[in-house]
Amino acid sequence: MEIAGSVGAILAHKGSAVWSIAPNSMVFDAIKLMAEKNVGALPVVDNGQLVGMISERDYTRKISLKGKSSKDTPVREIMTPELVTVNPAETVTECMRVMTDSRIRHLPVMEGEKMIGLVSLGDLVKWIISVQAATIDALEKYITGSYPA
Repeated sequence: MEIAGSVGAILAHKGSAVWSIAPNSMVFDAIKLMAEKNVGALPVVDNGQLVGMISERDYTRKISLKGKSSKDTPVREIMTPELVTVNPAETVTECMRVMTDSRIRHLPVMEGEKMIGLVSLGDLVKWIISVQAATIDALEKYITGSYPA
């Protein structure tokens, strides 16, 4: 089933504000920023270029479980450098497939080399729910005869 909408439409709705962290920042600062902004991952940006992602999962697996110090470990040591990205024209359905296949929860949205936003699995699920609610509403209006002609 194809879900209506594109990543660009989601960014237009939710906004394109993205918090990021530098690769030389300490992991502690990244985790603190994630907590302050209530996000589960941050793009890692060096001189305006996206170079990786750091997530809560990276922290738990590469710092906490290995007994390292988040205050003494730079982000670049635990970030995920292999990036999966999408462009704003990508469909919601395709993003869900990519995220599922890649086992990731956050997708940077790129226009060429420039990151213009970030979508999470939660953003996609919220979008799908709103599309389904609008469809149900339209069908109910059609069935009851109150749908505008």
